Amino acid sequence: MKRFASRIVQWHRHHGRHDLPWQATRDPYRIWLSEIMLQQTQVATVIPYFRRFVARFPDLPVLAAAHEDDVLAVWSGLGYYSRARHLHAAARAIVTEHGGAFPATVTDIAQLPGVGRSTAAAIAALAFGQRCAILDGNVKRVLARHGGIAGWPGDKKVESALWVLAGSLLPSTAIEAYTQGMMDLGALVCTRSQPACAACPVNADCVAHTQDRVLELPAPRPKKILPEKQVQMLLLLDRGELMLEKRPPQGIWGGLWSLPELAPDIDAAHHCRDRFGFVALNQQILPQFTHSFTHFKLQIRPVRLQLAPRPDTPPGQIWIPLADALDAALPAPVRTLVRQLVHQ
Repeated sequence: MKRFASRIVQWHRHHGRHDLPWQATRDPYRIWLSEIMLQQTQVATVIPYFRRFVARFPDLPVLAAAHEDDVLAVWSGLGYYSRARHLHAAARAIVTEHGGAFPATVTDIAQLPGVGRSTAAAIAALAFGQRCAILDGNVKRVLARHGGIAGWPGDKKVESALWVLAGSLLPSTAIEAYTQGMMDLGALVCTRSQPACAACPVNADCVAHTQDRVLELPAPRPKKILPEKQVQMLLLLDRGELMLEKRPPQGIWGGLWSLPELAPDIDAAHHCRDRFGFVALNQQILPQFTHSFTHFKLQIRPVRLQLAPRPDTPPGQIWIPLADALDAALPAPVRTLVRQLVHQ
């Protein structure tokens, strides 16, 4: 087991990822941004968003000075928007509480909004060379298999056992290569399905491999039936412009620009007249589709309404030309609907 870390480091030198846009740097801003973006998101998905984000916000002071709407607009499409709001809040906290210098200890990093224990450790290790253990989803899988730790890693007892194991395997040197190597091993070799055990540098003493339990470990998340919710989304159009309204800062799609919503059993035209004072000239119900969240499924029925020339815009709403709407910070399903309108 003492050779575990050295095998990971050696494997990473020859087979790990070395050309990702946030690598080859000790810049904590870029490492922090990448770690936040990579939470629950695949590397291939993150890369173009990362490049676009750093082009718009090249350093921490620029991000801290930006308006939240601009941050959410650049993040739009990447999902889990609380990450973007926390990122923005953390940038401002670093400016006001740390004089603009990124905190250099894992304890201080963990105090930033949106940064948990594993993310703080990854930033501290990769940016500052601190010797601390990480435990993201990929690393949990590697350690559960290698150490033969049964159970779902989301269970507190299982997670605690994995943290103990992760800490016990840390090398005394080369923490950056080891940390990146553990993440890469889980992403490239010790995958959830069809792991490439023959290519694994630690397969000789891996419990799951030697006991033929690779597909058993780690245990999957207990299955549960996701509840479903239904909603109508209103595409209100007037003279080539679309009405958007600001979502509350907390909750689903917090702070984004979205479409007015209402319960599925309410008449959309009557709702527009009663709530906004708008008169609908015609109404078209579009095909229903499903958008899945972690804890529920949202059944969306879009309704397109062409309005008579509108009166004053209610507070909290804006009218925006269709051609410009895709530049706004929109939730993914709203972006899909708007894109369909633009290309009709």
